[in-house]
Amino acid sequence: MTAKTPTLAVWKFASCSGCQLTLLNCEDDFLSIVGAIDIVYFPEATKTMADGPYDLSIVEGSITTAHEAEQIQRIRASSTTLITVGACATAGGIQALKNWADVDEFISIVYPHPEFINSLGTSTPIADHVKVDFELHGCPISQRQLIEVIDSFLHRRKPNTPSYSVCVECKLNETTCVMIANGTPCMGPVTRAGCGALCPAFNRGCYGCFGPSETPNIASLRDLWHSIGVADADLALALRTFNAYAPEFREASDHYVG
Repeated sequence: MTAKTPTLAVWKFASCSGCQLTLLNCEDDFLSIVGAIDIVYFPEATKTMADGPYDLSIVEGSITTAHEAEQIQRIRASSTTLITVGACATAGGIQALKNWADVDEFISIVYPHPEFINSLGTSTPIADHVKVDFELHGCPISQRQLIEVIDSFLHRRKPNTPSYSVCVECKLNETTCVMIANGTPCMGPVTRAGCGALCPAFNRGCYGCFGPSETPNIASLRDLWHSIGVADADLALALRTFNAYAPEFREASDHYVG
């Protein structure tokens, strides 16, 4: 008896679709695993729309409407393994900035008929609604890490993805620290690795695209930023970007905001 090929479904909630495109941009690397997995639902890439159950669901995007909150429950119920990818799915995304604002006021300004808009007052990560088996961080995610996560699922092992900070990548690349050398504000000490320390390689500070690293010391980062003349209000703004609603960044920005 031959083993059944595992089925994969890819889902999108509130997001820019960048993480799904990362999967498509894997090209040859993705083709190397296509034969080992059956893509049965992926609107971005195929007309196939098979019903579940699914062995693996990959979910992009945050929950911003009541309909999405209901749909993610159905997806979880029909998926053996559920993996969230990207800042929106793991931390609410840039749209989570509305969690600190008056959403009704925004809607009244942007839309000519706000009565037709049905949105929750918050943008929240998938894990706030259902059990998530693994979270892959980034805005967008790393192609290499995504392939690693899918491969680990196929071989029933734990994904080998970093939890250390961008500073480690800078050291490995022998990149000069932009904060020490130039006094440039950098989120690298508290940001999860995964981008290859791209911005510091071009003499720019890290923007925190991959969210908080494991046990980030934001208080220490604050001291460093103070030493180069950066105020708490600017630190709070830096924490409130792609991963603003990640617990560590959210709590720190709430503490430091004026």
